[in-house]
Amino acid sequence: MAIIIVGVLIAGSIYFSSIRRSDTALLNQPSERDNANLENIRAISETDHIRGNIDAPVKIVEYSDTECPFCKMFHTTMKRVIEEYGGDRVAWIYRHSPIDSLHPKARKEAMATECANELGGNEKFWMYLDRIYDLTPSNNGLDPAELPKIAEYVGLNVTDFNSCLDSGIYAERIEEDLQNANATGGKGTPWSIIIAKNGEKYPINGAEPYETVRQMIDFSLQ
Repeated sequence: MAIIIVGVLIAGSIYFSSIRRSDTALLNQPSERDNANLENIRAISETDHIRGNIDAPVKIVEYSDTECPFCKMFHTTMKRVIEEYGGDRVAWIYRHSPIDSLHPKARKEAMATECANELGGNEKFWMYLDRIYDLTPSNNGLDPAELPKIAEYVGLNVTDFNSCLDSGIYAERIEEDLQNANATGGKGTPWSIIIAKNGEKYPINGAEPYETVRQMIDFSLQ
């Protein structure tokens, strides 16, 4: 009996120690990254592409490349976040960060999503973006001929869409997103920043799995 009790005590000690280490790891994040870089994040505004409530206590700003395979994975994770937490608790802000050297098609795809937004607003932006991630095999694999087909699929006027896409009107906006990603310390995609309820900022490097993101959100909601 004594041996069993000792074993239980040791197991409990290990369990609670692991919890403390997990909490400590989250608490220590601000001192383990360059806080000054994260403070360079552009202020969130109504001009951003937002899934959820702009006034949600936790916001996740994602800088992404539609042809990046890890971004495709993380897109699924973030959709699950919104489903699980609801847009009133967590807002997802999507910004562009095309890596031209690896995915030269991504910048035009980013332009296509902006045209979808122009023609159909925020709802069509997200529908178009979701469809790109559904269809692309990643690594520069989406046929550009699919872009107007996606526009038709989500209910946009294809003639107007093609005119917008050919104009290149949103090139500056996409470049501003990319430069802001770089300014905040992003060195690849996806690069995301959680803005916690208390205003603190925490980085999400790469396509972290849902459970990791969930733990960071729960901590950020405190």
